[in-house]
Amino acid sequence: MIDFYTWTTPNGRKVSILLEELEVAYETHAVNIGKDEQFAPEFLSVAPNNKIPAIVDRQTGQTLMESGAILLYLAKKHGKFLTEGGEEWRVVEWLMWQMAGFGPVLGQVHHFHFYNPGKSDYAEARFGAEARRLYGVLDARLRGRDYVAGQGPGAYSIADMAIWPWAARFERQGVDLTEFPGVLAWYKRIAERPAVIRGYDVPATGEAIPMP
Repeated sequence: MIDFYTWTTPNGRKVSILLEELEVAYETHAVNIGKDEQFAPEFLSVAPNNKIPAIVDRQTGQTLMESGAILLYLAKKHGKFLTEGGEEWRVVEWLMWQMAGFGPVLGQVHHFHFYNPGKSDYAEARFGAEARRLYGVLDARLRGRDYVAGQGPGAYSIADMAIWPWAARFERQGVDLTEFPGVLAWYKRIAERPAVIRGYDVPATGEAIPMP
């Protein structure tokens, strides 16, 4: 059993999607970041950086914060969604690409473009341009491929699970996915997976997956 602390954000959805794909038992603990519940002492004992997601593995006693670390831990533990034969490092490479670039930049786009439009034309232009550049990088990788890592057309992995929830907020980013056909086909392919549909709505709020 996994205790899973999360909220309805891309970083939280990375982990809920993996938990659903793995079909492991987990208990969801909603941490409403809009009400500052991430600063509660009981949550800080698990995630001292006061950020979701976080987990406690009741079987091993392992506690973890940071979505990338959680994805790697669960994939390693269950032996799934890390491509073998030299491509495991490609999975890690694209996971790090999301953690270091795609996620942080799109987070800034959300802050300036979606939540605070008009407050800083410079920031909107800077992060908007970088977001489009990163979408272009992802699109180039996905042309002729099904997934970002793996031999041939690729294999579905934690790298895809990390990147996809951020792309799912394309509307907040002012991004038209039809301008990135490789990303668009990949996005739709993943959005149709039953585990992704279930994992997207954790904790359950009735939010549907946005479709281009």
